[in-house]
Amino acid sequence: MGAPRPTVVAVPLAALQGLAFGLSLIVAIGAQNAFVLRVGLRRTHVLPVVAVCALSDALLIAAGVGGLGTLVDRAPAVLAVARIGGAAFLLGYAAVAARRAWRPTGALTTEDGEAPARLWPVLATCLALTWLNPHVYLDTVVLLGSVAGTHGDQRWWFGAGAVAGSILWFAGLGYGARLLRPLFARPGAWRVLDAVIALVMAAIAVSLLLGL
Repeated sequence: MGAPRPTVVAVPLAALQGLAFGLSLIVAIGAQNAFVLRVGLRRTHVLPVVAVCALSDALLIAAGVGGLGTLVDRAPAVLAVARIGGAAFLLGYAAVAARRAWRPTGALTTEDGEAPARLWPVLATCLALTWLNPHVYLDTVVLLGSVAGTHGDQRWWFGAGAVAGSILWFAGLGYGARLLRPLFARPGAWRVLDAVIALVMAAIAVSLLLGL
């Protein structure tokens, strides 16, 4: 008798569809992505930030696949409060980014005397950018959860694919940002980045206030 053949585990199509759909939701430039990019360029607390973003997405995706999206969609008052709070935070962060663009520190490292960012404030900002943005709930919990529901018994495979996409994206963004370090060795590049971040944050905040 010959040796037993190794078992090949086929990845369900729903998981691949979840991977593609999840990436389509998070790849667009947003507050969270802009923050992760800046952290990656600074190479400060990259792993904790990537872990927080990926874990947060996993929890939100699980909630959406589990059916929480229906409850969120039926709670307009809660979403309205979240819009106002999220917009206020994003406007504050936009102001900070705009100030950095106007008066840049001019360094990629801390050799010029700039104190390195502490872990807990960085994580607090990351959590706020993730959980105070109502678009996260509408896209991840409501929209992704609704699409997952169309896959019936394989909806959790769809969710698993979306979680994998989130992990791949945030890890790639956080650790891949170092490839841009030669460009951001120049203060002018940081001014452009911070100006773009300020505009993105402000635009998202305005869209939240307008209910878009």
